[in-house]
Amino acid sequence: MNVGVIGAGIISEIYLHNMINLFPNLNVIAIAAKHLERAQKRAAQFGIRACTVEALLADPDIEMVVNLTPVGAHYDLIRQALLAGKHVYTEKTITLSVEKAQELIALADEKELYLGSAPDTFLGSALQAARQAIDSGMLGEVHSFAISAHRNNSLLLCMYPFLQEPGAGVLLDFCVYYTTALCSLFGPAAQVGGIIGTPYKTHSNILPGPDFGKPVSSPNESQVSAILRMRNGVIGTFHLDSESNTFGEPYFTIYGTKGILRLPDPDCFGGKVLFFPNSTEAEQKPVELPQATPYSGNSRGVGPAEMAQAIAEHRPNRASKEMALHSLEILTALLKAGESGAFIPIHSEFRQPAPLPQIDPEMLSTEIGSAASLLLPM
Repeated sequence: MNVGVIGAGIISEIYLHNMINLFPNLNVIAIAAKHLERAQKRAAQFGIRACTVEALLADPDIEMVVNLTPVGAHYDLIRQALLAGKHVYTEKTITLSVEKAQELIALADEKELYLGSAPDTFLGSALQAARQAIDSGMLGEVHSFAISAHRNNSLLLCMYPFLQEPGAGVLLDFCVYYTTALCSLFGPAAQVGGIIGTPYKTHSNILPGPDFGKPVSSPNESQVSAILRMRNGVIGTFHLDSESNTFGEPYFTIYGTKGILRLPDPDCFGGKVLFFPNSTEAEQKPVELPQATPYSGNSRGVGPAEMAQAIAEHRPNRASKEMALHSLEILTALLKAGESGAFIPIHSEFRQPAPLPQIDPEMLSTEIGSAASLLLPM
């Protein structure tokens, strides 16, 4: 499938590398950006064509647009691409509002086009191993989960100025990885409640250079303490403090009657998945689960590749627009819950994505691209 990329920021490099080198069902032919010189730089790096956004959308050879722009630009660009007759895969989150996401979903359905959205990290080896463990009954009956994570806003706001823009708070920019992971493991959420905080309205620039020590705006939420109830009855807590350490020590644990499962950061594709079986022994010895898919490194681009295969096979894609909408509704509801102090019901529906088939261990040493055929139908 011929692909055109919009957005030439930091994240575009790994997307372009993977889509060009590791996923043979994608043929990236052009890149566009708001600032053409940035697109030209990426185009020269990867041997593709640079053009304006208007030219890319008008190109009849481009079948899929991969949108890598900041979230504030998503609605307009996705709408333009759909109206131009292109399938679209977008970076997270799908839009800034539930209403705009619903409008885009309706437009995609009307045009009979595919619309997919990151995060696609749930297709990685770690979360797929966890999904297979849950589905197989390894944990027994699963009743709850606990999540705790942190970031360092003092550093991140200086490194990535887009985090100062509306909608780029810790919920939509980071918590989306956790809500997507939970949806991929348990299906839809039923209700959420929480407390949201923004303790610091400004930070001081800590990066060396002419702006060192200057104030940096911090307008968005940076702390979350929440409770979620999934429709299958699983409940859990979610705590995130982005006014803390630089290096993350995430805690993501699922509790079942036969044991507990400890997962790595869902911002990543891989990492250790540890199973602690229910035991009467004083010292619990965890079992590390085997890798479930070849996507353990930074595999951004697997979402567009899986969607291209879904289009070819006339089936739903796993990183679906409906799951992206549901995740956005959860995050938006948490913001509202933080303002009102009330639990808020979640109404949207989506089809829980089927797990990827478990791979033959002998294939683990191969390149990701040689295993792309493992993205089998649901």
